[in-house]
Order: sequence, then structure tokens, then C-alpha cells
Amino acid sequence: MTPSAAPRMRPLPIAEWAEEERELLRGNMARADRYLTGAADAPPVPSILGLFARHPRLSAPWLAFSGTLLDDGTLDPRDRELLILRVGHRTGCRYQWAQHVGMAKAAGLEPEQIAALRDGDGAGTWSERDRDILLAADQLVDGHTIDDALWERLAGRFDERRLLELLFVVGSYVCLAMVLNSVGLEPSNGSDPDAGPAPGPSGPPAE
Repeated sequence: MTPSAAPRMRPLPIAEWAEEERELLRGNMARADRYLTGAADAPPVPSILGLFARHPRLSAPWLAFSGTLLDDGTLDPRDRELLILRVGHRTGCRYQWAQHVGMAKAAGLEPEQIAALRDGDGAGTWSERDRDILLAADQLVDGHTIDDALWERLAGRFDERRLLELLFVVGSYVCLAMVLNSVGLEPSNGSDPDAGPAPGPSGPPAE
């Protein structure tokens, strides 16, 4: 099944926001707050925040949780972004993919590695550690669990907090991809111009 081709639920236009929506969403994620000041010189509100404004009592706690993963997590940012891009690829989530390409570059992923994720050609691109991280995302997407052999290898690389965080990162971004794909949210105008569209759902990549 492919994501919806046309938007089914559009972001709430900023002119229609009540102050209550802004207040509920504000203060949950530092990187989102700069869009939510209401000031004349505030950057344009990303479409995902416009979507969240349609149900701020639900979305505000989600922003707080996501803010913990993005801004106060224990995983190395490169590992986190590798997981998120893998989920974006596997779920065919164009918005998620486009929003995180720039973050992945800033975290240390090379353009050729991002291209390998996008195009499904990973031969010779990844270290053993990277391959295990990608395999963890694949196993969680496909079977909703990590097998014993991979868990043992991951436990040799990550402490318990990082292992739990790895699971939560994949699970939360799969959930977000389901929402964004189902409502048909389009990437923001400010997305990384080199992102390109995320491929449709596919199986695990080449090694």
C-alpha cells in the first residue's frame, strides 16, 4: 500500500490559530519554539506544526517526547539520524525523509551514505556498527522485534539507556510516518534541497 498521493488533512493556516493552540504547543521542543513566538519576524511555521495545531492537546506531549529524543537523548546524533532516515526510507515517508536529511548531514552522515540509504545501494558504504543499526531498524519495521543475535551485538555497543532509546526512536518515527503518510503531509519549503523524495516502502538494503 502506498502513501496517499493528495493531502487528506491540511495544516491549520496560521491565521486560524487561536492563542490556546500556540500556548499548548510552545515550550515542548526548543527547536519548535522559534516558530511559535507569534512575533512578526518569526520564521514561517512548518507544515507539521500546522498539522499538530489541529489537535494540540495530543500533539504537545508528542512534541515534548520528540524533543527529548532530538535534543536531550543519549544516542549519538549520527546513530539517531541513521535510524530516522532508515525509517523514513522503509515507510516511504517523504516529509520525514526531507526534514531529516539536513539533520543527518549535520550529525556526520556523508552525502554518499544518505544517497545509499535513499537508493537502496549500501555495498561497501557501512561499517559493521552502522549495518547493525540499520538492521535493527529493519527488524523493528518488519517484525516489531530485534532477534537474539542482533540484540547481543547491540548490547555490546550500547548501554541499557541507549538500547531503549534506539527502540523508542524507531517506534516513534514509524508512528509519525504512519500519521504523515496517511494525512498526505507534503515536505516543507525549507527542506534540504538535496533530500529528494524518499523511496517507496522496500525491503532491507544491500549490505
